[in-house]
Amino acid sequence: MAGEGNLSFVDTNVLVYALDQSNSPKKVVAQRLLSNLMGEDRLRVSTQVLQELFVTLTRKVSRPCSSEEALAVLEDLAAWPLTVVDYAAIRAAGRLADQARLSFWDALVVVAAARAGASMLYTEDLNDGQEILGVRICNPFLRRQVRGCIERPAGGRERGDP
Repeated sequence: MAGEGNLSFVDTNVLVYALDQSNSPKKVVAQRLLSNLMGEDRLRVSTQVLQELFVTLTRKVSRPCSSEEALAVLEDLAAWPLTVVDYAAIRAAGRLADQARLSFWDALVVVAAARAGASMLYTEDLNDGQEILGVRICNPFLRRQVRGCIERPAGGRERGDP
């Protein structure tokens, strides 16, 4: 599999920005990141991320979409390797939340990223540059590229867009 050593997990907030109907600078960054990850076959998400994305797209954005439209987006994302959140992940997240002083939901994202084999977790909800469970946190919306967080296009095959 292409890029196997550099798998990247994407949190809900990055996906929401990529699908945003405005022309925000975050939209451009998120779309570029997703395009690069998809082109290099490195995109990973979890069932939790898909659940949160569905609720956000249908209820929490300024222009909500229909359930069918949101499900079409989820269908596209589910074509990528999907980490299923089971009870073992929930238990691990509960422990990690206490140990790392994270919210349970953020800990569950980190656990899912680690289980997916991701070396990078793209989110704006955690501390940029921090490493948890062997997964490096990257806020793609920070302009700093010192830590190598911002992805660079490298070609590769396309699997589809969200």
